[in-house]
Amino acid sequence: MARRVWPLLALMALPLRVAAQAPKSVTPAEPTLEVVLPADSARAKEAPVVRSVRMLSDRTTRELLFSGFPARLHFRVELWEARTFFDKLVRKVEWDVVVSYDPLARHYTVTRSAGRWQSLGTFADLKDAEDAVARPFVPDIQPPAGHSKYYYYASLDLEMLSVNDIDEVKRWLGGDADSAMKGKENAGTALGHGANTLVTRLLGGQTRTYHARSAVFRPQ
Repeated sequence: MARRVWPLLALMALPLRVAAQAPKSVTPAEPTLEVVLPADSARAKEAPVVRSVRMLSDRTTRELLFSGFPARLHFRVELWEARTFFDKLVRKVEWDVVVSYDPLARHYTVTRSAGRWQSLGTFADLKDAEDAVARPFVPDIQPPAGHSKYYYYASLDLEMLSVNDIDEVKRWLGGDADSAMKGKENAGTALGHGANTLVTRLLGGQTRTYHARSAVFRPQ
């Protein structure tokens, strides 16, 4: 009798084993802003590496881009002195990355303004444009000499530019905004910083903000 029971128990256990081995559903990765410190021996002379990944993965962002609304990514990196009570802002640097789509040429253009105009490339596929946005960037910011402790705080504002800003962006990308490129006017002003209209907000183009902070370090 016992010999007949064991095969039956083995068959009953099979579905449980199969269920235990079923693959789990994978959650799509979220957009991420990263700020990475250089090696310990180089932190007094070298700036951190800033990287933003999957910033164009949102469906609304992709649809607005394809409809002709450029995406503006405004970066800010701050150097803070870590103190016992109130931390002190020491330095900061800002720059912009703009992604636009040309429906006639059917390609995406990625440009960056960090004191000067720089093209990051033209791409037929949005994934390649997103990879260009994700390229590591080293801003011009380092800690002063001394024995204090510091940390970097990075923020990124992503917004879809409104219809009022598109012409300004085209002039900027075409090189007409010379004052912005030469540092007489920051790129944020040249791009109509903060000038979003109700049009893009009704379409879902709300500004999204991301943050990242480095570990506290002491320059060597």
